[in-house]
Amino acid sequence: MPARTPYVRKIVSGDIELLNGNRTQYGIVPAEVDAAWLLTHRPLDWLDVVHLHHIEFEDLVVLENLLDACTNESVKVVCTAHDLVPMFTAPEDLRARLELVAQSEASWIGLTESSVAELRQLVPAVQQVRVIPHGYVVAPDDLIRRSRQTSPELSSYLIYGALRPNRDHLTAVTNWSLAVDDPHARLNLLLRPFNPADFGRYNIDALLSVIRADDRIRATMASYPSDTTIVEAVLRSDALLLPYSHGSHSGQLELAFDLNMTAVCASVGHLREQALVHGKRVIEPIWFDWGDGRDFLYGERFVAALEATGGQLVAEPRNGPSQEFLDYRRDEHTIFLAEHRQTYLN
Repeated sequence: MPARTPYVRKIVSGDIELLNGNRTQYGIVPAEVDAAWLLTHRPLDWLDVVHLHHIEFEDLVVLENLLDACTNESVKVVCTAHDLVPMFTAPEDLRARLELVAQSEASWIGLTESSVAELRQLVPAVQQVRVIPHGYVVAPDDLIRRSRQTSPELSSYLIYGALRPNRDHLTAVTNWSLAVDDPHARLNLLLRPFNPADFGRYNIDALLSVIRADDRIRATMASYPSDTTIVEAVLRSDALLLPYSHGSHSGQLELAFDLNMTAVCASVGHLREQALVHGKRVIEPIWFDWGDGRDFLYGERFVAALEATGGQLVAEPRNGPSQEFLDYRRDEHTIFLAEHRQTYLN
């Protein structure tokens, strides 16, 4: 709840059915189902588990009512602590929701050991947490015989996703435009549509000015890009830019691993541990770190990372994922599903 993100959509197997987007006796369950919708479709005898993945947008009272309904109607509640730093609300608001879930005696899933420690410090009421690493974004079978479509004559960089408080598009695009002097380089932006609130929250005019001033920058907007659209965009790129200002974990980083590409990634949250889970099987991201409180060095460190990336792309051209890595992802996903199954049953 909701299940439009690749992380949630992959929790499907012969004995796990994802109801989002599927028809029940109540009609089709919305992909973006929320607590309010579930409360108007009781009794909840048509499902076994409510798996909470994003709770930041839920009204506190409505969430509490859903948790009470699940307790009274014997519906299991599982919560994945994917984000421990709020994206759209104040820290105290996210903490209040996490505390509410903890009081309901829900089962918990964490993506990294260090994030579990952070969760317990944030919400002491949380006790048992099953650690299940993030896993793939695109299924290995969808990547068989997929190869990179880049040109040796130019370096192509990609930024994709919605404008969010923790993704600094403006600083990244401006610094790329001024720091990368190769006239044949390309920066591709695959953006989600702007909301009215975005114009008050972000300097969209400045971002558009930079895009229009540099003909090496290509910007495309899509309502909600499909996995295929994103994969095609990544396969046409040499490096994925992840200019996070803060965060906990990243599905975009896992996508870079899926497709055997270089990620230029801010060292925030638990992303380094997320990468270490895979050992030497993945390309080590080019990290830039500004977590020491010296925010004014952010641009300088990002530019240094771009310089290192340019050298790496010339020295080590990459193809698509290897068969060995795809097999590893399949084995990893078997464990991923088994761990979720145990969490749902216990």
